[in-house]
Amino acid sequence: MKPNVAQKATGDEGTTAKNSDQEISYKLTSAELQKRKETVLESVKKQILEKKELTNGYSFKFAGTDAVIDELTEFVKSESSSCNFFVFTLSFSGDGTEAWLSLTGPERANEMISDELGL
Repeated sequence: MKPNVAQKATGDEGTTAKNSDQEISYKLTSAELQKRKETVLESVKKQILEKKELTNGYSFKFAGTDAVIDELTEFVKSESSSCNFFVFTLSFSGDGTEAWLSLTGPERANEMISDELGL
């Protein structure tokens, strides 16, 4: 089956995932969230090289090593099950020098990322 051929897009127009769920609700209990903050989130947080605030979230720069990419992938898999209102975007340089993780979402996403996730 041949894919639909779309008009040429500039940037990432039309190539970024979107959520149908716009309600911000975390699906972990307070105890589960605290444990996540002390383990997974703390490990990711320690590796952030740069943080950029976006209008609807944040982008974080990391080293582009295989180990970091594996950890970011696991982070996205675990967080997407409990924060299904976020859109997660991972990008990696071909030469392995850097990786970027963007977390975006509906209104108040920035607040959730910095206050609740501590990133």
